Amino acid sequence: MHGRELHGLLHPFLLLLIFERAGHGYALIDRLKAMGLPDVEPGHVYRVLRGLERERLLISGWETAGAGPARRCYQLTAKGRDDLRSCLAGLAQLHQVIGAGLQRSADAFAGSPGANPYAASRR
Repeated sequence: MHGRELHGLLHPFLLLLIFERAGHGYALIDRLKAMGLPDVEPGHVYRVLRGLERERLLISGWETAGAGPARRCYQLTAKGRDDLRSCLAGLAQLHQVIGAGLQRSADAFAGSPGANPYAASRR
């Protein structure tokens, strides 16, 4: 997938990661990479985090404990949990639609010798 398709997933995935465990920006970026989003630009992640905070889905505060500079730590609000539930319901519906499309494509390609519908095409 390309970055632009994945950008729309940052909102729900950041909410999910913060729901699991509060965190600061770079830790969240590392956790996004572990979810399969390896090429996320830090600047974009921070813009999304600020937007989620403006919408009152997150709150943040400075964490000064430990070595190194202070870091902004993000936590989910009750409104953020409600938004996450809504996002997850939409993603579950999208999952069903994509699954149906992938099954149709696999069925359509089944008769083609050596054809893999999921292989990237060469132009």
